[in-house]
Amino acid sequence: MAATNTNVATGVDDRVLATAQQIVKSLNTPKEVREDMLLILSNFDNRLSSIGSMINSDNNSNTENDRLDAAEKVILRWDPNSDVPRPSLNWEDSPDEAAEYLSAVDDILRLVEDLSIGSESTKIVARAENAIQMAMCRLESEFRHILIQSTVPLDADRLYGSIRRVHLSFASHYSEIDDEFESFGEESRNSGRFHERGATIGEDSWVDLIHPDAAVDLSEIADRMIRSGYEKECVQVYSTVRRDALDECLAILGVERLSIEEVQKSDWKFLDEKMKKWIQAVKITVRLILVGEKRLCDQIFSGANESQEICFNETAKGCVMQLLNFGEAVAIGKRSPEKLFRILDMYDALAGVLPHLEAMVSDEFLISEVHGVLSGLGEAATGTFVEFENAILSENSKKAMQNADIHPLIRYVMNYVRLLVDYSKTMNSLLEDEEEQDMPNEKDNDDILQLESTSPLARRLFMLLSSLESNLVEKSKFYEDVSMQFIFLMNNILYIVKKVKDSELAQLLGDNWLRRRSGQIRQYETSYLRASWSKVLSCLKDEGIGGSPSNASKVALKEKFKNFNAGFEEICRVQTAWKVSDTQLRDELIISVSEKVIPAYRSFLGRFRNQLESGRHSGKYIKYTPEDLENSLSDLFEGSLAVSHHLRRKST
Repeated sequence: MAATNTNVATGVDDRVLATAQQIVKSLNTPKEVREDMLLILSNFDNRLSSIGSMINSDNNSNTENDRLDAAEKVILRWDPNSDVPRPSLNWEDSPDEAAEYLSAVDDILRLVEDLSIGSESTKIVARAENAIQMAMCRLESEFRHILIQSTVPLDADRLYGSIRRVHLSFASHYSEIDDEFESFGEESRNSGRFHERGATIGEDSWVDLIHPDAAVDLSEIADRMIRSGYEKECVQVYSTVRRDALDECLAILGVERLSIEEVQKSDWKFLDEKMKKWIQAVKITVRLILVGEKRLCDQIFSGANESQEICFNETAKGCVMQLLNFGEAVAIGKRSPEKLFRILDMYDALAGVLPHLEAMVSDEFLISEVHGVLSGLGEAATGTFVEFENAILSENSKKAMQNADIHPLIRYVMNYVRLLVDYSKTMNSLLEDEEEQDMPNEKDNDDILQLESTSPLARRLFMLLSSLESNLVEKSKFYEDVSMQFIFLMNNILYIVKKVKDSELAQLLGDNWLRRRSGQIRQYETSYLRASWSKVLSCLKDEGIGGSPSNASKVALKEKFKNFNAGFEEICRVQTAWKVSDTQLRDELIISVSEKVIPAYRSFLGRFRNQLESGRHSGKYIKYTPEDLENSLSDLFEGSLAVSHHLRRKST
């Protein structure tokens, strides 16, 4: 009976509450009036005390529906799956529409956040989540569209035009070292055959990869996508689009996708061009493009540190790996001396940008790959230098220079090592871990002491030049004429000395090295004078003429003058064809010869002229005056096959 009374009372209470609720709703009064009425009713009957919370809950539900309806309307208007899909939002020309759309997304996100706190309106939550999904589909499309449309193409001409180029002279060639080194001569700027170190890029430089206004819009979209839980999709779109854009930048810079096999099969001229472009591309990509890309990532994903990091790593990885693949192909390729300077340039370029990469990229794998390729290029450089050393040491051509001139091997080696000195810092760091080589067999202990205290590159060049000098001595033996051997040695040693003096080699090898080689040249000069002129000068001695000038044998005098004339003419005929390239050395040699020959001839002629001139046919024996000899000697070492015109005139 008690239970029945309780059920009846509960039913009556429910009907009372329902009736009161309907009355308040039907009045449609302002909030303040409604609150007063609720207060009066609750005081009138305590059963109506809960009606306020019931009506407030219902009103809140209506408000949430209204908010969602308004936001949904905006989002559905741009739904790509609607019956009449609208084109992309015009972010540039109609910023109000874009702002309205983003505001609608913000409203839904706030609504979902509010509902998630104690709300049981699952139906509204479902609608809101569906609206967010539609909005994210649209924003993802907009994000991709803006990224593509607002990309600024790389202006390679402007970049190259603003970069300071540094040229270093060297006779670059496009063939392997041949057996006799005949293809290597003096460097020539006019011929366009020079080694180009590349470019320098100033600090705090970058390029704009996206129009600045578009970057603001992209940041707004990224913010909504990340807050909506679509961070992965946003990062994927960004990385995909920007990775393609950076690949296009490499193409503009002339970097092609070449396999290891294609690189190794390339001829030197083609490969040299690709290596030059790679060097420039590495500097520009890291110091300008990736710096700009990092700034762009930081701007678009501001406040989302993880997204910034992921996006930049994924975007940079593609172009960096493409550059590394070429570097690796070069590093493991065939080693030949002409590649050394390009490999060193590649090494320096990659080593120079490595700190910048490490500061920007957090991908440990990518950084380890860079270190690996850098190490490979370093090994390739040292290995190529060894190939160069071996090529010089094993060079054993038997062909002598026709006129005792400078050997092509010497020209090539000296131009090569002069340029190598410009890479001293890099070469020393690469060679310092190389195992010690044997010291050269030098008689001068000062040289050995100096060698022990010098840098790794200086020691290697010291030994290389010592071997080169030994090679020269062997090559001089190809000349049957001993005098010509000494002219050949003087020509080539002096060429080496001058190349050393005119470069940083002088500082590496030291004054003692230069003094010893200058002393060698003087010794060779003395040996030349002795070998070439001793026999002729012996004709001008008094031995064998039978007493004093007054009673000297005319027969002996005639034989003396006859032998002197024949010997002098033969020497001038032969040695006029010899070549002394250095003007100063040629003048010194002629002076040295003249100082020995002219005074001796003048003295001999003065003592015995009268004895011969008193007889018949004296002109047959006294053919030359001292002045005639001096004029003839001035034609020596011209490198001409013609007989001295002074001798030719006197003979006629």
